[in-house]
Amino acid sequence: RRQQTRIGGGGLVCERRQRGRRASTMEGARAVKQASRKAAALAQRREEQPETESYRLAPETGAPRAAACVPGASPETETPKTLEAGERYAAFVGDTPLVELTHMVASRRNPFVRVFAKCEMFNPGFSIKDRIVQNILDKAEAEGRLRAGMTVVAASSGNTGASTAMMCAMRGYKCIITTSPKCSKEKMDAIRAYGAQLLISPSGAKEGEPSHYMEMARLLALENPNLYFDMDQYETQSNPEGHYLTLGPEIWEQTTGSITHFVAAGSTGGTISGTGRYLKEMNSDVRVVLGDPVGSIFTEYFRSGTLSKPGAFLVEGVGKGSIPGAMNFDLIDQVIPVSDQDAFDTCFMLSRKEGICAGGSSGLNLFASLELARSLDEDATIVTVFPDLGVKYLSKVYNDEWLLDHGLVPPSAATSA
Repeated sequence: RRQQTRIGGGGLVCERRQRGRRASTMEGARAVKQASRKAAALAQRREEQPETESYRLAPETGAPRAAACVPGASPETETPKTLEAGERYAAFVGDTPLVELTHMVASRRNPFVRVFAKCEMFNPGFSIKDRIVQNILDKAEAEGRLRAGMTVVAASSGNTGASTAMMCAMRGYKCIITTSPKCSKEKMDAIRAYGAQLLISPSGAKEGEPSHYMEMARLLALENPNLYFDMDQYETQSNPEGHYLTLGPEIWEQTTGSITHFVAAGSTGGTISGTGRYLKEMNSDVRVVLGDPVGSIFTEYFRSGTLSKPGAFLVEGVGKGSIPGAMNFDLIDQVIPVSDQDAFDTCFMLSRKEGICAGGSSGLNLFASLELARSLDEDATIVTVFPDLGVKYLSKVYNDEWLLDHGLVPPSAATSA
């Protein structure tokens, strides 16, 4: 008696034989032993004499049978398929989803303005930084600047450090990450989880001082350039190039070339410079808008060309107290300052209304995009990025006690009020 099971309309029938009637306990046990011996003998024969036919024979009847239950296959027409080698985890950098958030624009006076976001937390290391780390390491290896046995060092506010630690684990390099006390506990723990050594600069260390985390990495690499490879994400042009080669083309393709505005905050400047350059090459009318935390020097530098004294701000991974070499202000058309409160409130709105738990810089980018959308009279397609996952900030952005300790109103308190 045969029992047939059809899979998903694919047309493949998997057959199971049910033998006769139920035997006694002793007879059943003997049947099981015989079947086991038979299967073992068959396996041994196949190992000793590999089959070269395009089909296999059922041992009981000699009739052709399907090799496996593969949807879409047919026993009469298909040969058995061999499972091919799969992709390694590192192969899944990029090709992140683009989601529409137009409905979040308040008081829309122009129904032809649309807002989209690239969800970069879908990268293997849960952040946009996987793109630049992969490009920097690939180029360094190809050019012989990074060789087996060397140690990779990287100064990072967190995400580049985690991505670097992850990819060093994949490639077999030792890794040292330097960061500041501002880095969230979750990101610090992730760096250590990948096996990297984490060095934290003293609280209050200023940029340019030897104790600042950026200088710590640079000086370490200078001590022995044959032993240490410095990622140098703030200065290397391999940083914006990583976005020019991947993020820019993805956005252009996903919007079918309809993008009119690209909005992103900057720290190294790699994302906005590399992506902005690509999009402007495709269409010179695309406007590149920098979202900038209040307290960063970028806003004043864009407006007047002067370096102002940096202020304090809580959003991680964006804004700066100096101008990195990877930042190209010639590509930037507009700057929108964003407060910590507005950035974190937008994170809360995004998680509670869209189910997207994103980091503080994502809230900053979205707030700037929504402000831009409300101001436009012409048709527009605005695209921004969500650089990382909110799980990296559960102890900060999504923690009422932490927000209160830092003089902010927790979104939950504002909602209940």
